[in-house]
Amino acid sequence: MSYNITESCSGCTACAKICPVFAISGERNEKHLINKKRCVDCGVCGRICPKNAVTDNFGKACVSVKRSQWPKPDINAEECSACSICVHDCTTSALRITKPKFKGDIRVHAELYQPQKCTGCGICRSRCPLGAIKMSAQETPQIHPLNSSGEKPKEGAS
Repeated sequence: MSYNITESCSGCTACAKICPVFAISGERNEKHLINKKRCVDCGVCGRICPKNAVTDNFGKACVSVKRSQWPKPDINAEECSACSICVHDCTTSALRITKPKFKGDIRVHAELYQPQKCTGCGICRSRCPLGAIKMSAQETPQIHPLNSSGEKPKEGAS
């Protein structure tokens, strides 16, 4: 199955620009189309569409979501073998293999080193042969209250 673009599409091209597998085509200011054979059902098009003109596999309209709240890969370093499949398949180059901490260090693993580039498509998770990657929703950043002097409290201070 795949996502679908409805008649509400204004042709803004946001979905086509962000699709990690280039499954969306169309001209500016015209309704876009999703190639059902190419679509990987990641939902990125639905999260970015400002007109909510994308429906999911069940025909339900997708709602746009702030990019800061998109899911991101959570990589279990203990389970990751650093095979690089996720790094190679990441269309935005948001992942990399960590550098060894010392000569002979074999405990390297994949990491999300450019989270601002990540679209949350989950291709990395689906391609991981060890199941070491989970997609996690982003939490709202904690806002620390200012203390009486107008500064953020120091770590460990109440």
